[in-house]
Amino acid sequence: MDKQVEDVVVQQVETVSRWVDTLIEFGITYGFQILGALFFLFVGLKAAGWAGRKVSGLLEGKNIDPTLGRFIGNVIKVVLIIFLVIITLGNFGISTAPLIALAGAGAFGATIAIQGPLSNYGAGLSIILTQPFSVGNTITVNKVISGVVDDITLAHTILIGEDGEKITIPNKEIVGKIIVNSEQNRVVQTKICIGEDEDAEKVMGILRDTLRTIDDINGGPKIQVGIHDFTYGGIVLGIRFWVPSSRYFQVRYAVNGAALAALKFSGVKLISAGAMAVPVSSLSADEEEEETVL
Repeated sequence: MDKQVEDVVVQQVETVSRWVDTLIEFGITYGFQILGALFFLFVGLKAAGWAGRKVSGLLEGKNIDPTLGRFIGNVIKVVLIIFLVIITLGNFGISTAPLIALAGAGAFGATIAIQGPLSNYGAGLSIILTQPFSVGNTITVNKVISGVVDDITLAHTILIGEDGEKITIPNKEIVGKIIVNSEQNRVVQTKICIGEDEDAEKVMGILRDTLRTIDDINGGPKIQVGIHDFTYGGIVLGIRFWVPSSRYFQVRYAVNGAALAALKFSGVKLISAGAMAVPVSSLSADEEEEETVL
């Protein structure tokens, strides 16, 4: 019995010894090659990241849109990493041809499975390359969504509303739609109806003087006040001025309140149909032109 135990122990020791010898031989033969490949991979990853950041910085220094600069930098980084992985696998003696074929098949399958997200990426690439707007611009998409552009990514665009709300729009919902880009400001268009007996020139002068007292609209384009249209028994005066996008409604309401107070103080009467209902144009040019009954 003891002889059998000794034989088993001797066999196990010999097995371990052979494994140790194999590992030592493998380490001596391929150790430096493996360490060199890993070192090359580590340094290559660092270099790819540095190259991507360097390119992005150089493009931003040339006054190129930051989003486009970051995108080009990331593309360069990814391309360098792909080449790095192929070279590293080759150093280990692994054939990359089957891997490339497998990656192609996987990419085709993934394309079919994630058509929705990929359409956002395609639209995002179109936005970055064509630059219909950039970070900091005020845009209105399809007359529905409006805000200041905070960030543009391949998947979506982020707007900041006047109240600070964050609006995330998938890029496929932007490309192909009507986009109004008013840069840093938005235009306010207001209409006021006065009676036909009122002195239109006097009223327009009152409105101009009132608007000049509002600080938020004095730095933009020239204020426009004029006869916009005619209606039953009166005259429609139009007012156009530009305000900072982040304070659009605040300034608009302040102007409306100041204009109403100034007209009342000067004894100017707004048109009144009395007991008769008549159709007139909508008094807000920012909305759809509808028929409103007064």
